[in-house]
Amino acid sequence: MKTIPAEDATLFDDDGRPRRTGDVWTASAHIITAVIGSGVLSLAWAMAQLGWVGGPITLLLFALVTYFNSSLLSYCYRSGDAVWGSRNYTYMDAVHSNLGKLQGKLCGYVQQINLFGAAVGYTITTGVSMMAISHTNCIHRSGGSVAACSTDATPFIIAFGIVELILSQIKDFGQLWWLSTVAATMSFTYSIIGLGLEIAKVAATRKVRGNLTGIRIGATITPIQKVRRVFQALGNIAFAYSYSIILIEIQDTIKSPPSEVETMKVANRFSVAVTTLFYMLCACFGYAAFGDSSPGNLLTATGLNPYWLLDIANVAVVLHLVGAYQVFSQPIFAFVEDQAARRFPDSRFVNKEIKIRLPGSGDKDGNYYYGLNMFRLVWRTVFVVVSTTISILVPFFNDIVGLLGAIGFWPLTVYFPIEMYIAGRKIVRWSGKWVLLKLLSMGCLMITVAAAAGSIAGIVDDLKASKGL
Repeated sequence: MKTIPAEDATLFDDDGRPRRTGDVWTASAHIITAVIGSGVLSLAWAMAQLGWVGGPITLLLFALVTYFNSSLLSYCYRSGDAVWGSRNYTYMDAVHSNLGKLQGKLCGYVQQINLFGAAVGYTITTGVSMMAISHTNCIHRSGGSVAACSTDATPFIIAFGIVELILSQIKDFGQLWWLSTVAATMSFTYSIIGLGLEIAKVAATRKVRGNLTGIRIGATITPIQKVRRVFQALGNIAFAYSYSIILIEIQDTIKSPPSEVETMKVANRFSVAVTTLFYMLCACFGYAAFGDSSPGNLLTATGLNPYWLLDIANVAVVLHLVGAYQVFSQPIFAFVEDQAARRFPDSRFVNKEIKIRLPGSGDKDGNYYYGLNMFRLVWRTVFVVVSTTISILVPFFNDIVGLLGAIGFWPLTVYFPIEMYIAGRKIVRWSGKWVLLKLLSMGCLMITVAAAAGSIAGIVDDLKASKGL
């Protein structure tokens, strides 16, 4: 533990970093902001696959598993002692400290894959939302003619890629605070508008649609398709609850005493409760409004009025994901650039920054300098181009959301927290507690495999349909 001079004790924590000031409310706000996002748009569709019985039960089960494992993960912020142990500043640091270097690297790779997948998912979602705005307004201009209006999201995906190409040159996370603030505000805007439109539709029709077991097997869906969709729905719900990847970073903002783990457990409990209530409302009212025909993306549904309010919600989605793309991509950028700098310390291409003078409020002469790095320019451009290309080739919102949920849920929300808790608390092998934790992990692994299989099958089916096979 680092010794802090008495005169600086009020300014710095025991690790020499500026004193943390977060509490239950700030941690809860961070969690809720991180969780409530584009995943909420697919919950009505997930309910349609699971029905009035399976849907709410599944949402509650995922909420309980998420809360339980997040509580275990909160114990891993400090290594050794929960109050005085050394701090782990990131999820990867926690895995490294508790499970060793190899598992730490594995965690890093899983995180990078998950973050890249999020970039692809956000690109697809934005393209779909921009297309929905164009499509809705076209229908109203043409007097209700659907056939005259294009449903191709590709031009909008490309446009989004160009915007991200420019924003990706923002050097680091510290310069993104304004983008994150806008993104968080927009996520609440479209989520609340979507819920309001669902409630209005149910109130207008005075009819609750849907049935106990979800979409029935029959002329429109085969038994195999039913199973695949149920699995995919599990992935969609898992995606909506994923925030473990940033839990340690949020916990690192909390002041002590009381201990960070106690504060974080309360924040977890409150945040999961609020999020689950909101998700339950969105999923249930969406299913009640549309029944078996619930759309994969709520804000692309026909029959929600007024259409201009739906447009506002879709604009909010676009603005949110413009920022979210960068928030999720910046850790990948930093990881690759740090590795390149370490491996090629003498490379001018990798390390040299060219100062470009821009007009604005900067130095005493009123100049602002942007540091252009050629490696950063080329690498980040390639990243955006690749994620945009994949989004054009596989523009299927529901399938990608389900696959992302499957990829990230078990390793990041279940496996690593449980293994770190077992190692950190020195739980005896084959003891009752050890067996129960292992059974929970194995059960969630099976759900993850099923969700991934369902989503991959959905992608294959949609690709065949799009090519007329």
